[in-house]
Amino acid sequence: QELLAAQEAGIPFQIISLRRPTEKLVHSLHRQITAPVHYLPESLHSEPRRVLHAVSRLPASLRKQFLRDLRRDLSLNRVRRLGQALVLARELPPGVRLLYAHFLHTPATVAHYTSLLTGVPFAISAHAKDIYTSPQWDIVQKIQACQWLVTCTQANVDHLQALAGPSLQSRINRVYHGLDTRRFPPGSRVFSAASGRDPARPVRIVSMGRAVEKKGYEDVLQALALIPPALSWTFTHLGGGALLPALQEQAQRLGIAGRITWRGAQTQNDVLTALREGDVFILASKMTSNGDRDGLPNVLMEAMSQQAACLSTTVSAIPELIEHDRNGLLAPPGNPQAMAAALQRLIEDAGLRRRLAVAGSLTVQRLFSFQTQVEGILSRLRTA
Repeated sequence: QELLAAQEAGIPFQIISLRRPTEKLVHSLHRQITAPVHYLPESLHSEPRRVLHAVSRLPASLRKQFLRDLRRDLSLNRVRRLGQALVLARELPPGVRLLYAHFLHTPATVAHYTSLLTGVPFAISAHAKDIYTSPQWDIVQKIQACQWLVTCTQANVDHLQALAGPSLQSRINRVYHGLDTRRFPPGSRVFSAASGRDPARPVRIVSMGRAVEKKGYEDVLQALALIPPALSWTFTHLGGGALLPALQEQAQRLGIAGRITWRGAQTQNDVLTALREGDVFILASKMTSNGDRDGLPNVLMEAMSQQAACLSTTVSAIPELIEHDRNGLLAPPGNPQAMAAALQRLIEDAGLRRRLAVAGSLTVQRLFSFQTQVEGILSRLRTA
């Protein structure tokens, strides 16, 4: 949606991609973006001619920088990023004023090396995993070299400014992703009065997200299994992910598989329908062993905009969006017992669901509008 906003604002750009797409579904939003896409070699041995033609452009200054980096990060990935930067520097169209890298890890590495090769400045958009799983030296080096950095939560800003130190803090700015209400128009929901007591009217619980560790779906299933058996509910999950088979087996072991529907990857229209039909939206985000975590999941804003009562955790920046017991409920991460207690409240109390849902929708409309937030990026691109 950020690229489309830049296009609508008349800012000319070209998309440089480190990888080729593998997704089968294409959202309608993507089809509206008309900028050309330039693919770099995904692996250096796959396109040796492009790489060999570019290697001759490796100046001594970048060679020294790369060798310093390689000593601290001895990996094939580091070599690949140098090769991609050399190709990009050779193939970069004339007149480019700025390289704008989404994600602080490998894309920003390619942008940094390309900037050293061409003199074209670079900027960064940082998000979640790319921040919290990158080594400190790499983050600080990129902040020192870039023109500016935007990130999508205040928690991220505080973390990066603490790493960067006082002299570099002004380069780091918060721009929430925000919700595009043109794609997620506020719905006029007919709230269900179900309280879990009638098997014919179960409370509908929905979640959407990749089946990966940081989304905490194993905790969701544990929480669902702790709800008193007499209460009637259903759970629908939207999204793919490597852990789906393991989660389905876990649901069988817990004896709740019959109440669960696994829909896999869905289109935006399917997502909207599911959010509008769900009474409760749940996302059990947590930190993984390597430090990876969500920032501020867009799907929470999407669910709140459609007046679903939201339950999530206190990880990272989620409390910047959800205030406990005012516009949603929060539980400690990795705590199925606390999540089960919050879920039981939401299942049994239709009035609570309605109060939280209405307040959540107003929060998104007032504070997390994409149209307002994206101007913090567009103004910087216009300056470039």
